[in-house]
Amino acid sequence: MVLVTALAVPLGITLGLGLWTLVALVPRLGAPRLGSRVAHYLVDVSEAAREEVARRPAEPATALLLLGAPWARAVQRLLVRVLGGDDEVAARLRRAGSTLTVEAYRGRQLLAGAGGTAGGVAIAAAAGHATTASGLLLGAIVAIGAAVGVLAPDQLLVRAGRARQRRIAAELPTVLEFLALALSAGEGILDALRRVARTGNGELAREFGRAVAEVNAGLPLPDALTRAADTLGLPALTRTVDQLVGALERGTPLVGVLRAQAQDSRDDAKRALIEAAGKKEVAMLVPLVFLILPFTIAVAIFPGLLVLQVGF
Repeated sequence: MVLVTALAVPLGITLGLGLWTLVALVPRLGAPRLGSRVAHYLVDVSEAAREEVARRPAEPATALLLLGAPWARAVQRLLVRVLGGDDEVAARLRRAGSTLTVEAYRGRQLLAGAGGTAGGVAIAAAAGHATTASGLLLGAIVAIGAAVGVLAPDQLLVRAGRARQRRIAAELPTVLEFLALALSAGEGILDALRRVARTGNGELAREFGRAVAEVNAGLPLPDALTRAADTLGLPALTRTVDQLVGALERGTPLVGVLRAQAQDSRDDAKRALIEAAGKKEVAMLVPLVFLILPFTIAVAIFPGLLVLQVGF
């Protein structure tokens, strides 16, 4: 009876929260009041309008978020101290081409950590029920689950950034040749970059489009290009931007510089391909040695052994 009572309380609370959420999701049948409709247009001059706009719906998710906001901020500060500052996270998000803010990314990390903790608790409960594992081992399982949940988004973000860098490196020679062609036709460097951003649909074209937007906002072109190269952290693009900025400052013809950098980028791609092939050569020996070679030996020897056994 005591066990039933102990289970009834949390289950009843969960049922109440669920019913409250379902009721809150039901759309309103009546039209909104006139004050609610015009409050958005009067927030600059009316305190009552600001209060009306800031009013939150009475549903459990919002209430739980408000109650847990101080704890969430404390956990976010802990994540900043353990995993790095917000500037590093912002650079990784920018490098990966993500539109998330640092706060949204930290929120995803918290949710992933909570999910990893829940998975660790489930695994620990199943292991404790099936075996007589010690409490230290079960606690380690929960801690590992939480750590995996927190670190997994960071690793996925780093991998996304590296994949985007590889795509930009593959696009770089073609984009530089296009820029050289546009400059040879008589366009200026800013117009050529704007043409690339308008006609291209790759990652590098988007980066050039962002640089052009910064130039239109008042930032000098060399600073915009240098900022884009520093953010992406791609050595080939950084070298190209340095040469381009130097040519702009000294008045050197840009066509020859761009074509030379395009050829250097192609040489870097060939060299990277040869290095990757050399690294994969050892990995290719694994199926050859452990799968194909034993099967070939078995096919060659088994008929002879069978004939020897039958004949003698």
